[in-house]
Amino acid sequence: MSGSTENRAHDASEKPARRDQVMSLADACSMLPLVQRIVADLVAGQRCITQLTPEEERLHRQRRALNWPERSRLYEMREQIAAADRSLQEALAELASLGVIVIDPEFGRIGFPTVVNGRRAYFSWQPGDGSVGFWHFAEEQRRRPVPVTWVKSAQQTLSEKS
Repeated sequence: MSGSTENRAHDASEKPARRDQVMSLADACSMLPLVQRIVADLVAGQRCITQLTPEEERLHRQRRALNWPERSRLYEMREQIAAADRSLQEALAELASLGVIVIDPEFGRIGFPTVVNGRRAYFSWQPGDGSVGFWHFAEEQRRRPVPVTWVKSAQQTLSEKS
């Protein structure tokens, strides 16, 4: 990250329009506990749908020949998939309302929108990461480690807020 004034990744303070939202690393770190819980719901919903859909499709294809226990299982699976889909949609809506972008719903990778060197970028987090320790440009998938200077600046900002 250069010292340019248009560089806002670690110290963005104004609140732009929702679609042009820019978050600082301190913002991302302070939001992380809530985002982690929402992402857990997102991943659980996605996993449930992924696991149940093949069997539901198989039973649906054989629906005319199913005995009652199998037919009952089909109905139960449809209800479980619908509930998981509602949970998934709620999690997606909640993340969107926070201004967080879902990059990969299957793995729970999310992005906190920012700008690095005048380019759209994201601070990146996914389950298993201890903190918001990565970033990437919007058009890339490769995550880069957050530089130590950004982390120090975010820690300073967070300590000033508390």
